[in-house]
Amino acid sequence: MGKVALIVGAGPGLGASLAKAFAQDGYDVALASRRSGSLSELCSEIGAKQYICDASDAESVENLFTQVDDDLGPPDLVIYNAGAYTRGPIAELDLDVVRATLSVNGWGALVVAQAAARRMIPRGSGTMLFTGASAGLKGFAQSAPFAMGKFALRGLCQSLARELAPKNIHVAHIVLDGVVFRPERGEPYANADTALHPDEIARTYLELSRQHNSAWTYEIELRPYVESF
Repeated sequence: MGKVALIVGAGPGLGASLAKAFAQDGYDVALASRRSGSLSELCSEIGAKQYICDASDAESVENLFTQVDDDLGPPDLVIYNAGAYTRGPIAELDLDVVRATLSVNGWGALVVAQAAARRMIPRGSGTMLFTGASAGLKGFAQSAPFAMGKFALRGLCQSLARELAPKNIHVAHIVLDGVVFRPERGEPYANADTALHPDEIARTYLELSRQHNSAWTYEIELRPYVESF
C-alpha cells in the first residue's frame, strides 16, 4: 500500500485544495465530511474515497478510522480541517449552539488526534496537521465561542507536539489569519487580492508534511499581504 492521507472536515475550498495537493503527491486520499454526496465529483476527479463522519462524535470518528484502515490502510497523515463558527453578544448567545461549536473546534480535534496517535505510535511515524485561526491567538469581541474552541485547539497542538515529537510524529498547527478565497460566497471571500488562496494554503500543508525531523515546524501563520496583525 502507498501513503494514506485522511482529511477530516473536507469540503469545497481548502478541503478540496488539500485533497488535490496530496493526491498529486502520491497519497491515497480519504475525505471525511458530515454529509454524503458533497464530495462525489472531487472523489471521482482525484480517485479519493469519501466517508461520513461527525468529528464531534467519538464513535463516529472511531468508525471512520476503522473504515479507512480496512480500505486504504492506517493513515500516515491526518489533517483536522473541521470547524464551526458562531458569534454574538455574550448575553444573547444560544448555549446549545455554543456547545456544538466547542465540540467541533476542540473536542473533535482531540478525538481525531487520539485515533491517529493509536495508529502512528506503534509504527513510529506520522504527521498530524490542524487548521487553526487567528481567533486561537486573540479573542475578538462578540466571538467568545470561536475563540474558546480555537484556543483549545492550539493548546491541544502544543501538548501533542511535545508528547509525540519524541515518537517521530510531527504535529503542526496552521494559523489562518484571514478569510479563505471562495468566490461563490461573495464578499469578503470573493476578493482574490485580500483573501487566502486555498491552493497556496494547501501548498504549505504539503511542505510541512515533507519536513525532515531535524527541522520540524510546530506552528505557522498564514495571512494575505494586506492583512494587519
